[in-house]
Amino acid sequence: MRRSLAAAAAAILLPVGALTAVASPAAAAPTGPAVAAGADAASSAMLAAMQRDLGLTAGQARARVARDEKGSRTDAALRRSLGATYAGGWFAGDTLVVAVTDRSAADRVRAAGAQPALVTRSGADLDRIKSALDRHAARASATAIPGWYVDVTTNTVVVLARDTGAAAAFVRASRVDPAAVRVVATTEAPRTYYDVRGGDAYYMGGRCSVGFSVVGGFVTAGHCGTVGTATQGYNQVAQGTFRGSSFPGNDYAWVQTNSNWTPQPWVNNYAGGNVTVAGSTEAAVGASICRSGSTTGWHCGTIQAKNQTVNYPQGTVTGLTRTNVCAEPGDSGGSWLSGQQAQGVTSGGSGNCTSGGTTYFQPVNEILSAYGLTLRTSGGGEPPPTGCTGYEATYTGSVSSGQSVYQPNGSYYYSSVSGTHRGCLDGPTGVDFDLYLQKWNGSTWVDVAGSYSPGPDESLTYTGTAGYYRFEVHAYSGSGSYTMGITNP
Repeated sequence: MRRSLAAAAAAILLPVGALTAVASPAAAAPTGPAVAAGADAASSAMLAAMQRDLGLTAGQARARVARDEKGSRTDAALRRSLGATYAGGWFAGDTLVVAVTDRSAADRVRAAGAQPALVTRSGADLDRIKSALDRHAARASATAIPGWYVDVTTNTVVVLARDTGAAAAFVRASRVDPAAVRVVATTEAPRTYYDVRGGDAYYMGGRCSVGFSVVGGFVTAGHCGTVGTATQGYNQVAQGTFRGSSFPGNDYAWVQTNSNWTPQPWVNNYAGGNVTVAGSTEAAVGASICRSGSTTGWHCGTIQAKNQTVNYPQGTVTGLTRTNVCAEPGDSGGSWLSGQQAQGVTSGGSGNCTSGGTTYFQPVNEILSAYGLTLRTSGGGEPPPTGCTGYEATYTGSVSSGQSVYQPNGSYYYSSVSGTHRGCLDGPTGVDFDLYLQKWNGSTWVDVAGSYSPGPDESLTYTGTAGYYRFEVHAYSGSGSYTMGITNP
């Protein structure tokens, strides 16, 4: 006979650092402290900037961060669970809207606490249309067509046009369904922000800015330097060397620093302090976001679209995120944050911080994946050893494409104290496995941290309160065996 919850809980209270698996939760599942509100992760400087730029009170700014964090996690979970029927998610006021192509999926959206919208094209359909435009980018004049992006709110692909005739001809030449494309007139004239710094300045003949610290160096914008370029820090002391750079096509790079420099999990808040970086969970369309830059300091706004192609005079860049945050030369390469979650580095934009503008950033998770880098976070940041060794407990298993399994041993564990949870996933070559940490909130399992680069290996760190936790291994694509390491408070 199954033990009572009280007896089960008493049996698994462990010393700090210990880990054990227990039976799966039944309907009367374990109770524990609720997940901390996302607003607790926002710095005072960020909240102040949100109040200024979004017209919010202090309480509204904190509520906005908490709403965005919760909604973005829900959107990410639905993206995984809905598969081919998922067509994008966005905030409409305080409501998370998730579009689906199958009426039967609407109930699953409602059950997750979001509002469903029935559309004709899936997210994959829209991405394919945008990819077709990308393949014909050479036919798009940068002066006539500033860029194009997937607009999940209208279930179309938007082509921005300073010359609508040229844009229409570009769409026809790309041989895409014209009904799925909207040509939108604009005055945007995007340019890269050269001569810049972000979190902290660095020099390489010009000046750019540190985006985020990684183990061994930092990431920044690709247009700031080429492989082999030497850098000097804000104090003009020899700092490092560009080890990777991609521009145009992409706009990312990384600099390997020398032993005189120690990468820290911080972003300059330009108010006399730092914002701590806790991870890189991607925020949803419509979420609030803040940018740090040396020219204009902190500025905030919302995410308008993802996977935009931007047609700079120097060449086309794909996969950028579009925002309504302003920026100016001197801000390029700087850091973008949603709460404490790293989002990307400034690429370029149009407008300024007097009249307003549009700014694009290169998503940070793509940079980390492209170069095999590990983001420095408040929980540590050292790369997991090969095979996920060095953790308190190690597990092995297998998972099929599109499916999920849970560790430890298909169950969960209990942490009796607050502290840091660490997880490492080592999958086979050629697959895309994701790793999530979930916490029981009294009625359901809730994602509290995630790592989902487009590859087989993931690692995450999360600092949380006492409670019941489990790790989810999700096979986004591909099947195979894996090794996982877990360390808990």
